[in-house]
Amino acid sequence: MCGRYVLVQKTEILEQRFNITAPKFLEWKPNYNITPGTYAPVITSDKPRELQLFQFGLTPFWAKKPMYLFNARSEGDKNKENAFDYHGSLDIITKPAFRKPIRSQRCLVIADAFIEGTTNEGLDKPYLVFQKDKKRPFAFAGIYDTWLNAANGEIVESFAIITTSANALMQQIPHHRCPLILPTHLEKDWLNISLPLSTVTEMLQPTKSVLLNAYPISPKIKSGKENNKSLLDPIGDLISPNLSIKSSSLIELQGMGNRKKLS
Repeated sequence: MCGRYVLVQKTEILEQRFNITAPKFLEWKPNYNITPGTYAPVITSDKPRELQLFQFGLTPFWAKKPMYLFNARSEGDKNKENAFDYHGSLDIITKPAFRKPIRSQRCLVIADAFIEGTTNEGLDKPYLVFQKDKKRPFAFAGIYDTWLNAANGEIVESFAIITTSANALMQQIPHHRCPLILPTHLEKDWLNISLPLSTVTEMLQPTKSVLLNAYPISPKIKSGKENNKSLLDPIGDLISPNLSIKSSSLIELQGMGNRKKLS
């Protein structure tokens, strides 16, 4: 499950990368440990040219209380064994919490990297997973909903990240799921709610492992109160040894958050 991720890019970079505009009132600061309940940048199908901040952890419009569903399984209740070679139906389209959003309320969830623990040890043994070749920020495939808190009248706009069966890299961690990173050329399509549902479900394929790499980091990331770049310092080797870790952190190695190194 993808319950933690990283986004440290400045708002101007997000505007340039996704050809969007951020409202003047929007304030975004680098976040090294985005957790459920945190507000984070998204681009929604109803406002595809605007940057917005929604709450990580979806609460369906019909819920009686907050639910914080931070991941949405593409297989729905199918593939309970999390087989990595699953090719069956994608029942996200029938799940009560997701069947409406997957059709008409899709979003891009912007990230620089994500954090994943092992299947058995969770975030007691976390890894930082990132795209090779400085390809960031990228966009997870997300869905969103709007919920009215009847108790106080508050309107909460929230989102979930879609997950698929594990790709080869995630199997090496090992972890049984993989968040869906959209190829750049499909980002606009994901926001196009006029697409046939069959076309949308065709996009729900595991992210190609050849595009990713990962290394272990400190379990301090497990605490939602921890939030600084030292959390991303490697404490072990890369899973794919085609790169070498020569600096003390991914921030320095990959130029994350540094505008001059993004060119």
